[in-house]
Amino acid sequence: MKLRELFELAIRTGMDADPRGRAAALQDLQETKRTYDELKSEDRASFDLDKLTNPYADSRVLHGDSDRDVKKLLVGIDIETPELLLADRLNEKGASIDLVLGHHPEGRAYASFYEVMGMQAEILSRFGVPINVAESQLDVRMKEVARSVLPSNHTRPVDAARLLGIAYACIHTPADNLVASYLQSLFDREQPARLRDVLRILKEIPEYREAAKINAGPRVFLGSDDQRSGRIFVKMTGGTSGSKDTIERLSQSGVGTMVCMHMSDDHRKEAEKHHLRVVVAGHIASDNFGLNLLLDAIGKHGPLEVLECSGFRRITR
Repeated sequence: MKLRELFELAIRTGMDADPRGRAAALQDLQETKRTYDELKSEDRASFDLDKLTNPYADSRVLHGDSDRDVKKLLVGIDIETPELLLADRLNEKGASIDLVLGHHPEGRAYASFYEVMGMQAEILSRFGVPINVAESQLDVRMKEVARSVLPSNHTRPVDAARLLGIAYACIHTPADNLVASYLQSLFDREQPARLRDVLRILKEIPEYREAAKINAGPRVFLGSDDQRSGRIFVKMTGGTSGSKDTIERLSQSGVGTMVCMHMSDDHRKEAEKHHLRVVVAGHIASDNFGLNLLLDAIGKHGPLEVLECSGFRRITR
């Protein structure tokens, strides 16, 4: 398939798995279109036109001809200059890699990735947090993250791809949507009674089972194995960690356990204060799971050969 087709499939798949519902993702596009239509002509020159068809600011084709045929991919969790040099070296040895695909955002996708955090407010509202409270608390955190990425030299790996002549893309939130929706549906269906049951269910998934073998698998981060899990909230999409202040609201709304990729000490202390149990599934394991689900979906539309690097392991379903 063409690079353009592959990327559009990834975005559509991510929208279908959006925890807010596909309609919310479409609403984002409609609001962006209205904003664009109202811009003055001089402001349109710097507008990211991809936003008109892609609601996820952290996912972009960073370099490469959109009509390029893609049959073989080098896929990794983090793709930066070392991995691009690896791809170039492998091509010198005859690998014929058509696209280097990363998960975590780089380039312009990294510069604006904080924008996807806005979706967390709608997800929280589905778990009983008033939307006005969720938006207010999240707004503070989004501005904090925006300030943190502002000084970054985010074009470095994109420059490397350009100089090496390598097609390069990153797909973040669409893959995270897939793992978040998959796990939320799984826990809603299975209703695990205790935290040990949450761990058992996670470890039945190959990506988490394999991660456990290298000491990077699921663990009870706050609580004990025999404690009751209560209502489970899966927090695995929306760019990065949201506001720690929402933890109190989640607890008040009846959430007993949060299942997430990772959690900072500040968030953990807040969760402990409000008696929320926490299971950390594993960051890279969860990223692997989401990317594998995404590649499975894309692969239904055309055969793809995948080489693994940078913490990624291909597991098909």
